[in-house]
Amino acid sequence: MPYEDGFCRPITYLRISVTDRCNLRCTYCMPPEGVVHIPHERILRYEEIVRVAEAAVDLGMTKVRLTGGEPLVRADLPVLVRMLARLPGLEDLSMTTNGILLARYAEALREAGLHRVNVSLDTLDPAKYRRITRLGDLDEVLAGIQAAQRAGLAPVKVNAVILRGVNDDELLSFAQRTLHDEWNVRFIEVMPFEGDALDWERAYMPAAEMKARIEAALGPLLPERGVHGNGPARYYRLPGARGTLGFISPVSEHFCAQCNRMRLTADGHLRPCLLSDLELDLRTPLRQGATRAELRDLLLEAIRCKPKEHGLAAACTPQHRPMSQIGG
Repeated sequence: MPYEDGFCRPITYLRISVTDRCNLRCTYCMPPEGVVHIPHERILRYEEIVRVAEAAVDLGMTKVRLTGGEPLVRADLPVLVRMLARLPGLEDLSMTTNGILLARYAEALREAGLHRVNVSLDTLDPAKYRRITRLGDLDEVLAGIQAAQRAGLAPVKVNAVILRGVNDDELLSFAQRTLHDEWNVRFIEVMPFEGDALDWERAYMPAAEMKARIEAALGPLLPERGVHGNGPARYYRLPGARGTLGFISPVSEHFCAQCNRMRLTADGHLRPCLLSDLELDLRTPLRQGATRAELRDLLLEAIRCKPKEHGLAAACTPQHRPMSQIGG
């Protein structure tokens, strides 16, 4: 049985950032020059990540997602996937990626034991993709999605952060891709983070507005309850569509009351809440020889510290880490 936090929420899900490095410079994630990287010696080794995951599974966390930065820029990531996939009691092992390197690694990841992937893709226009990411090539991402589908990393979910005046004109284009391509598209409200290059108040669009615009043009969205996953998205399907549409609303309709997750940063700090600066250092005890039982106790301490909800409504945003270090 999973352990519950102080608000009776069972904690079943651990997101693990394997690196703070990324091969893109998305406008809503970091400034053009990038961010100061964590020194290599402070990044958790694969064996250390597995030790934390073992303790987490002991406490009833049955789902793990690998994130970054961009996880596929870390060398030999399939090695870590294989190590994690062997953990007794781990039921779901997934990854979020920008897709740039996915075509190269999809088969190896599946063979190592990865179950599925989420691909971050905010536009279907090549020139706009380059502007948003500053470095990326849309064709590489589309090839990555196809490779993931062929490899059986299913369902492949496509995450689009919607920015007013930037890509909100593509809501219908994304929605129409679900009709024939078996895309599972999830529209995400942009969140305010310290250190990005975005005018958040101007770019923000609530999920309810996104949904209304799609329904006005393409017809009613039918509630869909059969999508596998662990997240807060509310899923729908256009009539006759092969894929689905999801909406994630961390700002306008926060889902804190159902939050089931913890986050391990690339440098070994456990965050009970994405949008809180509260962290617990695990790297130091790991490198001082902490036992599995001692690691479990530290995870339990973090679970007990999990806040009731984030502070976005009161304009309280994380100040001490860019999103690329937290892992989303």
